[in-house]
Amino acid sequence: MTVVNRFNEDKYDKIMELAKRRGFFWPSYEIYGGVAGFYDLGPLGVRMKDKIINLWRNYFVVRQQPLVVEIETPVIGPSRVYEASGHLEHFTDPIVECTKCGRKFRADHLIEDVLHVNAERLSPEEMTKLIREHDIRCPACGGILSEVKKFNLLFQTTIGPYAQNRGFLRPEAAQGMFVNFKKVYEVMRQRLPLGIAQIGRVARNEISPRQGIIRLREFTIAEIEFFFDPEDPWHEGLLDEMLARVEHRKLRILRAEAKKRDETKPEEFGVREAIEEKVIITPWLAYWMAVARDFIIELGVDYSDMYFEEKLPEERAHYAAQTFDQLVRVSRLGWLEVSGHAYRTDYDLSRHMKYSGKDLTVFRQFKEPRRIRKKIVLVNPAWVGRTFKSKAKEILGAIKSLDANEVERMLKEKGVIEVSGVTIPAEHVKIVEKEEKISGRRFLPHVAEPSFGIERLIFVVLDKAYREKEGRVVLSIPRRIAPIDVAVFPLVRDERLVKIAKDVWRRLIEAGYYAIYDDDGSIGRRYARIDEIGVPLAITVDHATLEENTVTIRDRDTWRQVRVHLNKIEEAVRMFLQGAEPDLLTSI
Repeated sequence: MTVVNRFNEDKYDKIMELAKRRGFFWPSYEIYGGVAGFYDLGPLGVRMKDKIINLWRNYFVVRQQPLVVEIETPVIGPSRVYEASGHLEHFTDPIVECTKCGRKFRADHLIEDVLHVNAERLSPEEMTKLIREHDIRCPACGGILSEVKKFNLLFQTTIGPYAQNRGFLRPEAAQGMFVNFKKVYEVMRQRLPLGIAQIGRVARNEISPRQGIIRLREFTIAEIEFFFDPEDPWHEGLLDEMLARVEHRKLRILRAEAKKRDETKPEEFGVREAIEEKVIITPWLAYWMAVARDFIIELGVDYSDMYFEEKLPEERAHYAAQTFDQLVRVSRLGWLEVSGHAYRTDYDLSRHMKYSGKDLTVFRQFKEPRRIRKKIVLVNPAWVGRTFKSKAKEILGAIKSLDANEVERMLKEKGVIEVSGVTIPAEHVKIVEKEEKISGRRFLPHVAEPSFGIERLIFVVLDKAYREKEGRVVLSIPRRIAPIDVAVFPLVRDERLVKIAKDVWRRLIEAGYYAIYDDDGSIGRRYARIDEIGVPLAITVDHATLEENTVTIRDRDTWRQVRVHLNKIEEAVRMFLQGAEPDLLTSI
């Protein structure tokens, strides 16, 4: 017999109700009936989001100095940027329309809901076939569904008053970092590896967003594009130094080859083990996955409730050579993606270089000059000038950039070479070898990318923090990211106690803490109110304060209470929020 855990079944609904009632988040535009895929953050939601972002920044930027720097770029970009990035062509989801009522649905989700199979990898034609074979109908009216088509998820706008000047809201923060790579590289004194971080709003025009705050049309993303030399990813020992920080970590990974065998249990690897066994094909991706592991654990997630799932080739984004999704187990929804880790190779830089015409390569100096033998393509310039006249200069320039091996192949197969739209016979082409002394090499860096959706993390924190104790709701939010740091109460509305309590409250605010003051209702009721919103620490001024100059400090999670001197309150709060247990506070 299957035993159903009703607490976990109901937990999702309880969290969503609490989030709305106490001011974490709620659906946007509710007075107009709401709009799917948009959520507002209330006062507590904004505070916690800000603290999660600061924690992310600490893990991924501050602790990574001087390798990672942060920038900020516009939310709107010209269409050429997203043509170059591939989003105009590839950033699509499958859509299907009811022929009766006209409602539109995301086809893979509809199939998964009805057939309980993973439809993410299927082509539109394969999805259409499944819909027909199983007579899947419109869930709203029962009407027949159309053929499955691709729907582009970019939000389109115009830049300025001209309709032809198309722009798009960015679907990721990444492109702003790619187009600025060369400028940041110069600012950072031409050093590799180089990480560029960005935190900001993005927009994706989801077909049929669901799951509340989990799948949004507008949300906040925190990303790093980490640029490195693909021929020397270890950067002469630098990566070894970085891996020493995390090499004792374990990563739970569900490999793509295991998924093909319908296995669902992740394997455990050490960070270096995953690199050496080529489970993770580029070592910098492994490093950032280890950092992500620690970051998510600090949000209150147990190691056993998290793993990395490798995406199959057909599941990966168009720019990725390898991708891992970091998944966390939450109530009702099961395994939820909280971050993506992609090896983007030089896809983005090469595309922007091609579409912009700007040189985005970097030069790496060798320690000592090297002598190499190099094949060079030569043509008779006099013949080119006589034959192609005004176009001769363009053709000669294009020939210099040709790959000699590719020219050899063309000559062998066709007896001619094709360049700049013209054909040059073999008798006018010569390939010679010469020795060159070179001091370095020019190349396009490769990229490892960790990317996080912040609003999802808010939900994950609440899900992991929610518990019930003696009939009360307690949000055991990790102290560093609790939206309110401390609450201050007078035991009763005695004028002497109120005066001291308000003085303590103002002192804490001036010290930089987010503090609330409350003297309404019984002390038990006030404790219950702050437990429900996750305030980790409460300070109560009572009658003993008048005699001893001490106050009661109460721990949200254990309800343990100790007394601390009035003059030591700021230090006690600082120590507690940094992890000290209540008993340690009595000794300061």
